[in-house]
Amino acid sequence: MRVLLLGANGYLGRCVADRLLADPAVQLTALGRGDDADVRFDLASGSPGALTRFLNAVHPGVVINCAGATRGGARELTRHNTVAVATICESLRRSGCGARLVQVGCSSEYGPSQPGSSTAEDAVPRPGGPYGVSKLAATELVLGSGLDAIVLRVFSPVGPGTPAGSPLGRLAEAMRRAMQSGDNELKLTGLGVQRDFVDVRDIARAVHAASLSAAQGAVNIGTGRAVRLRDAATLLARVAGFGGALHELDDPHLGSPPAYPYPDGCGGWQQADVRTARDRLGWRPRIGLEESLADIWMEAACRI
Repeated sequence: MRVLLLGANGYLGRCVADRLLADPAVQLTALGRGDDADVRFDLASGSPGALTRFLNAVHPGVVINCAGATRGGARELTRHNTVAVATICESLRRSGCGARLVQVGCSSEYGPSQPGSSTAEDAVPRPGGPYGVSKLAATELVLGSGLDAIVLRVFSPVGPGTPAGSPLGRLAEAMRRAMQSGDNELKLTGLGVQRDFVDVRDIARAVHAASLSAAQGAVNIGTGRAVRLRDAATLLARVAGFGGALHELDDPHLGSPPAYPYPDGCGGWQQADVRTARDRLGWRPRIGLEESLADIWMEAACRI
């Protein structure tokens, strides 16, 4: 199976690439902006015609899009998350390769949800910020393209390769610094936020399964269980061997306003309904949060 992977150098893309390379039946080609891509191409500024010519030359059976931007202004997010996907869809329509498209979307497309609820794929999307809007527009482009396509709405990724600037990455770095300097207290904010953390390796398995499946439409990829960031921090402290205190600066009992460390526009709660992934992809998460956090800590502890 010939697979074209877009965004192979990103957080999710690297793990997806590793998963695909481990499959001897997959012949993988990576396309991206970096020098280490097999083919250099900027989806946000490249023409559909140029990408169409490449598709006709390589003739992949599956195109997986992990490319995109998570930070920046509305214009930049639209260019990298929406315009880029429009280029992919148009190129696939023009091409004669007939490739299946696996688009990696995100839970930010849904926006805020009711505490205690599980968000299913038929929920009305109400993204709470420009990132979610740009990703939702990409999903609509994919699902309305007439292509053989599936969109995986990934909830909160965690595990090896977690960016140091992400909430859990910053937490691990703060813990490392505290232990290095002998501090016995960490002052943190936003610990009341609850997210559905799913390991990046499980996400890669879902992408692999989606590339082999005939399923179409949107499919949630999560664990089906929201975890309070406070509990994740406590678990990380145990994994790291940090014996100090975790002090919340935004303790609601002190009358402080809530702080949301996840800039995803989803407020204080998000939890996936993952029955569709189970039923249509045969996929279930395998890696627990403790293992994911141990990998984040290992990388933070080795950082100089």
